[in-house]
Order: sequence, then structure tokens, then C-alpha cells
Amino acid sequence: MVKAAGMPEILTPDICVIGAGSGGLSVAAAAAVLGVPVVLIEKARMGGDCLNTGCVPSKALIAAAKRAHDARTGGGLGVTVKGTDIAFDRLHRHIHEVIAAIAPNDSVQRFTGMGVKVLTAEARFVDADTVAAGTKWLVKARRFVIATGSSPAVPPIPGIDKTPYLTNETIFDLKECPSHLIVIGGGPIGLELAQAYRRLGARVTVLEAARPLTKEDPECARVILDQLAREDVIIRPGAKVTRMSRIKGGSVKITVEIPDGSEVLEGSHLLVATGRRVVVDGLDLDKAGVKAGPAGIIVNKGLQTTNRRVYAIGDAAGGQQFTHLANYHAGLVIRNAVFRLPVSVNDDIVPRVTFTDPELAHVGLTEADARQRHASIRILRWPFCDNDRAQTERDTRGHVKVVTTKRGRILGATIVGTQAGELISTWSLAVNQGLNIRAMTSVVLPYPTRAEAGKRAAIDFFAASLTSPLLRRIINLLRRFG
Repeated sequence: MVKAAGMPEILTPDICVIGAGSGGLSVAAAAAVLGVPVVLIEKARMGGDCLNTGCVPSKALIAAAKRAHDARTGGGLGVTVKGTDIAFDRLHRHIHEVIAAIAPNDSVQRFTGMGVKVLTAEARFVDADTVAAGTKWLVKARRFVIATGSSPAVPPIPGIDKTPYLTNETIFDLKECPSHLIVIGGGPIGLELAQAYRRLGARVTVLEAARPLTKEDPECARVILDQLAREDVIIRPGAKVTRMSRIKGGSVKITVEIPDGSEVLEGSHLLVATGRRVVVDGLDLDKAGVKAGPAGIIVNKGLQTTNRRVYAIGDAAGGQQFTHLANYHAGLVIRNAVFRLPVSVNDDIVPRVTFTDPELAHVGLTEADARQRHASIRILRWPFCDNDRAQTERDTRGHVKVVTTKRGRILGATIVGTQAGELISTWSLAVNQGLNIRAMTSVVLPYPTRAEAGKRAAIDFFAASLTSPLLRRIINLLRRFG
């Protein structure tokens, strides 16, 4: 296309994706593979939060912290390591080397090679079917997908504008260990980083206005909180931050209200981990007839906005904020936008993991949710202290907890323990497929593995019936005719 000098180039793809995070990249890649013309607009870094400031760097940090912790705590297995030196400059390099190793998968070059037209520019809607990408392009697409993600939500605490603080977007740039890290927020991000920095040598205090891990099953969350207490991570539930300021040397002073009064804390570094806000600033959604609320862009079960030609996925659509949820949304959008198939989001099949040590993983309904939706349920548990693999590793923390209907349909599962994030996959399949607990009793598992704890919990569903008088009479009858 030849365009007049100074005029933007007009592009007419089938799909225009705004945002090159995990969800946006998934939509663009799938469309390109299917031969559908697609434009991808990204104003910053390809890969979004997950690659650059979220999942990838945090798990790289956690891995390093776990190595340090294991080196110090191997005495029970007969392994004693004298002295654990943490080279923070090397740790910083490790984190960014991991990002660099994964980055080519999300790069402009890779997606251009797939047939995606990638525009490095800021996107904004001009009208209901047109998006301007900077000043160089106008994109008139049949369908638009908003995948702009989220950013750290910074609460309006008095003094915060004059106080140095870290978020997940900046903490991975540290090249020295904080002497005292104060964390505001006791959710997954706050606790994961709190434990990691404690293991790397920092003194850590976590301030949480409500209950730490408030969205998780309380009995399973307690296992995590007890472990953090054993590692001397100080957690202050019910602590409301009322003021903060910078003090000599760049340190911070925090004033908090606690149930029995107030307290002043001083720390070398402050991490704000109080949730995330959807990124929609500058999109001019109103010009496209797209409505947004406090939690995010308003969508229906098919992820369509109030402009039915525009979808919102991942964090932009509000609700849970996970990379794998954005990928799930991307698949639904492709099915609907390309194949015109009806789709409906089912949040119950989306697992979540808190990557502390031990990990806490969940899928489906919690016990509290199940009691609200069903008149009668069964709760099954099996502790890792009765699992042979856990015993060999001297790591018996936690348990498997399964929620079923009275007849055994699996409603949800929570696992707290080592490798819980890996173990939840089987239960995710079970919830997704609506399996009965009987299916989990018949599966053959390798020995010794932690997965056997889930099977033992499933078998426990039938424990009462195995000792019933009627079954005993049937067995005795069969024996007589043997």
C-alpha cells in the first residue's frame, strides 16, 4: 500500500491484538498459525509482565533462595555445608540471564517470522473499529483483543510519594541484600518474595491489613504461615499502614495501626505488594464503546466487551490474574473470533499456585465454596507424613485435600507441600473433565512418588464401605463357593 507523505498507514487485518504479554502473544501466534492476518501492538517490552518483571524473575530468585536454604538445612540427611555465601551481583545476573534465555520465544523477530505484523507503538481507539498505533499506523480490524495486563497497585498511603519503595517491577534490579525488608501485602507475591529474601539473608517483616493468603483454604494456608514463622519471617496480620517516610540513608519509617495500638517500624527497603491494577490508561476505550469498571474491562462469559467486536483477556478482563488464565482466555477468543464457536469462561477449572516453600496449589472449589453450592459434600485428606517419598526426603510438610459431592464427583483439590504446583495438574484434569473420585483410585502411579498421597486420599472415599457388614457378608458368601 502506498500512503501519502505524513499520513498514517492503514492496516486491515482480521485481528488486532493490543499488548504482547502471554495472552496477547498466544492470540497472535494462534491466528498466524491458522493463516489469519493479525497485527500485534506493543508499546514496551515483548513478553509483558510475566517474562520481564513477574513469573520468570521471581521463580529464578526463589530457585536461588531455595538452594541457599537447602545448603543450610541438610543436616537431617547427613549433609552439612559450612558457610553459605550469597553473591548478590551474581544472583542479579542469574535472574536476568534467565529472562534473556526465554526472551527469544517472545521476540519481535520470532513473531514477525510467524507472519504477525508487530507494531512498536502506543495503541488508542479512534472509533468502534479503528485503533491508532502511535502516529504511523491506523488499524481497522474485524476483531480487536485487549491484552494490556496489569501493573502494581500502589495504595494512597500518606507519605508514599516521598518514600522510596519497590514493586515487582523494580525489586529484581537489586544488587545487594536488604538488611531489613518490609513488605506491605500478605498475598502470594508478598509472601513468595518475603521468604526468598529471608533465605538470602535479609530480615523480613510482612504487614497485612487482613489475613495472609486470605483467598486460600485456611487450614492449608496455615501450613505455609507456620513454615514462614519457623524461618523467622515476621508476619503481622491486622496491621494497617497509616504513614510512611524516608529517613537518613534512604531507609524507610512505617507507622502501622495494630489491634492493640500503633507501632513504628524502620527498614532498609520497602516492597509494596498490595495487588495489581488493570492497565487501560490511554486506550480511549470510550471512543470504542468499551466500558470498564474498578476491577477491569467489563466482559461477558465469552470475553466480549460492550463493543462485541472487541475482546478483553487476561488481567485486562478483571478477575484472577494468572499467566495461564490469560492463555486459557486466548484459546477461547480464537475459537470464537476465528471459528465462530460459542465459548464460555469457566473459572472453576483454572488452577493457582503460591510458590512459597512448601507450595500451595488449588483447583476447583474450596471447601467453603463447595458448602455454599452443594447441600452435601465429602472432604478427603491425606498427609505427606504418610507418604514414603516424602519420608525419604525428610520433607513431610502438608497434605492433599479433596472436595467431592456426596456421590464422589470431584469438585476441587488443594495441595500444600513440596511440588504442589506440579501435583495439582492431575486434579486440574479431574475437575476439568468432571471425573468421579473412583477414577483416581484406579490410576497406576509410580512408586515412590508424592502423587500417591492423592490416590490414598481418593481411596479413603471408599474406606467406610470396605468395612460394611453387607460387604463382609458378600465376601464370606463368595469364599464358600470358591
